Amino acid sequence: MSEKLKNPTRRTLFKAVGAATATGATASLLPGCGKGEKAHGDNLGFSEIPHALDEHHHLPANYSADVLLRWGDPITAGVAEFEPAQLTAAEQEQRFGYNNDFIGFMPLAADAGPGEGERHCRSRNSERGLLCVNHEYTQPHLMFSGYNDEHSATRGVSAAHVAIEQAACGHAIVEIEKTASGWQPVLDSPYNRRISLNTEMEIAGPAAGDTRLQTKADPTGKKVFGTVGNCAGGKTPWGTVLVAEEGFGGAFQGDPDNIADPVEARNHHAFGIEPCNRNWGDHDRRFDIAVEPREPNRFGWMVEYDPYDPASRPRKLTNLGRFEHEGFTLVSKPGRPIVAYGGDDDEHQFVYRYVSEGIYRPDDHRQNRELLTDGTLYAAQFDEGGSGRWLPLLFGRGPLTAANGFRNQADVLIDARRAAALLGATPMDRPEDVETNPVNDCTYVMLTKNKKRQKDDIDPANPRPRNTAGHVLEIVPPGRHGARDHAADTFQWATFLLGGNPNAENPNERGAYGQQSAGAISASGWFANPDNVAFDPRGNMWIATDGCEDFGFHDGLWAMATEGEARAAPKHFFGCPRGAEVCGPEFTPDGSTLFVSVQHPADGGKSTFDRPMHRWPDNDPALPPRPSVLAIYRRDGRAVGS
Repeated sequence: MSEKLKNPTRRTLFKAVGAATATGATASLLPGCGKGEKAHGDNLGFSEIPHALDEHHHLPANYSADVLLRWGDPITAGVAEFEPAQLTAAEQEQRFGYNNDFIGFMPLAADAGPGEGERHCRSRNSERGLLCVNHEYTQPHLMFSGYNDEHSATRGVSAAHVAIEQAACGHAIVEIEKTASGWQPVLDSPYNRRISLNTEMEIAGPAAGDTRLQTKADPTGKKVFGTVGNCAGGKTPWGTVLVAEEGFGGAFQGDPDNIADPVEARNHHAFGIEPCNRNWGDHDRRFDIAVEPREPNRFGWMVEYDPYDPASRPRKLTNLGRFEHEGFTLVSKPGRPIVAYGGDDDEHQFVYRYVSEGIYRPDDHRQNRELLTDGTLYAAQFDEGGSGRWLPLLFGRGPLTAANGFRNQADVLIDARRAAALLGATPMDRPEDVETNPVNDCTYVMLTKNKKRQKDDIDPANPRPRNTAGHVLEIVPPGRHGARDHAADTFQWATFLLGGNPNAENPNERGAYGQQSAGAISASGWFANPDNVAFDPRGNMWIATDGCEDFGFHDGLWAMATEGEARAAPKHFFGCPRGAEVCGPEFTPDGSTLFVSVQHPADGGKSTFDRPMHRWPDNDPALPPRPSVLAIYRRDGRAVGS
């Protein structure tokens, strides 16, 4: 998702909108991964699409894509059609938000209603469900008339515009159904709602109530309004959804060096809070660190909520640590602890794992809801030779003591980045999505890129200096297939693939895929900058990218096997319109529909609301380009990818 850079670009969320070679990258096959009994990939029979770069989205032959939800679309009955010039904050709260990202499809059982999440989440219904979608960040120059370019929106944004932006961030829950005319939203559904920066949430876990989370508005430190920077996420087997808070720092303005508390000054610098950030704080004072220096500590968490209960209140899970969360995805096995994997999406940051204290009981959803509030957070250390260790972030262990400025476990979790660094965790090349393949039980880490890594700073898990194309790692816990112990303190790892052109002249930019490098894929099979990942019901990997336009073609989706002869050999399935990236790929339980988010279409150059480079998806001169969710399916109803 959004890249955080020092210079003002669209990827800085709320910032001024104003030496390994490719050879052998996938040679190391870990036990049980790549050598499995099922040679996946032979079921990926779709006709590959070519690299392109234009104002359209692209699909293989015999596929269709319904434009399901667009920025500004009503999500409740009785709301008028979208007229951007007439938009207000109150209206935006009743409409689909901006820059859709993570998607979670939560099936709806025909015989259950609101509040009956336990019955719903047992359903495998693939034709009716709740679409749960993040709205990561806003772009005023593409949302409102009057801006010359993205940089002109840096300062002086009106209070009305700020209120609309805050209402357009967060999350949306919309009931959808598959009809004879395709996928459609159900606008009179009792489940439909928005979660925005105006939504009250509780704070749960060890940091709840700590002095560093207490503010003038909330002296208890246990209640906060809203969520922001919502990138990827996750789903639980007990029917709740996890929402990440990633680039939250850019929502705050002020000079950390003017904060009296040196601990918070260091903390704010670490998350990019600067005087030149967008001036939301001029209109909503809690986003000015001079007024509320502790308010940023109430962001940067994972948020859990129940989509099946419209009256439920979300909660921020401090046990999962505070950093720029890409997301957390769960591994749940009956009678074993819940294990959740996630990444901190920034250069030289870390891969994390959480292990619950209690065990998962499939028939005890009430007890399962406490598994994410009582457990241990770990950071990954990738050692030479393909071995690795999980380092526990526990107050009093190793360097995590008062001598290094930690008062308690709340401090360790609030400053998880500093704690992980002190423990010796491995700094990575922007770890984004981290997910476990439910078929082979191996875990895959998307590493988007890291242009800041120098030649003397490479390591086995991050082998390329100035890594412009990214790579993917494969993690295998101890044990055999079907009985791997994700809660173990050690693991094995290997490089699954290296992004980039397999025919690049520079060895440090050369991509490596499959068992035979360049010879294993087509001319359109290679990609760069892996970001999100999803697995279809057959265990095939689907990677979404963010940055391929730097290589001359659109971002999109590539599908590949994780085992057998076609292992790590991508096929190009979907291409975005120019200026966009694809996020949040999500399959229905039967694999017949693939949902994707197309984020920031027509972004780049001097493209603005008044003069966009194109007007996808409506192609209507009265409407701007709009971030949208697509529902993709084969016209004959067979599984996507087949």
